[in-house]
Amino acid sequence: PFEGVAWTSRPPQGPPQGCFACIAKPPALRQASPVLSPSSAVYLMESKSCKGDSLRPAIPCKHSVEKKTMTNPTTVIEIYPDTTEVNDYYLWSIFNFVYLNFCCLGFIALAYSLKVRDKKLLNDLNGAVEDAKTARLFNITSSALATFCIILIFIFLRYPLTDY
Repeated sequence: PFEGVAWTSRPPQGPPQGCFACIAKPPALRQASPVLSPSSAVYLMESKSCKGDSLRPAIPCKHSVEKKTMTNPTTVIEIYPDTTEVNDYYLWSIFNFVYLNFCCLGFIALAYSLKVRDKKLLNDLNGAVEDAKTARLFNITSSALATFCIILIFIFLRYPLTDY
């Protein structure tokens, strides 16, 4: 029944391509080429890619790159190299807490070490540096005082006070 009829392919129908800013402001009219083939004329008349005059050619949206990232979401993890340089003294604090916990200084050092880790996760670099300094101070104090006490114990075990 359709013998002798010429079929032309239509562009895919769908919502207008591009972002709202590009659709709301249609592109300026271009000079039409003097000789149009029948297939290109059909394409220009049936194109719905921009609002307004149907003789305007389809111009890709300048925001199409943003469109692609919005339709295909990806997870982006930003790594800040400055926060990894802050030492939290965690292992030293655990050692002081378990073995050299002089007057609970090892426990306080451990608490500050955990605060440094939390602030590094929150990207609070200044707070992490300050708490790292405090953790280091408590670790040094706890290690020095506990070592001094251990040395005194060994001295008094070797030379008891009854000998004097």
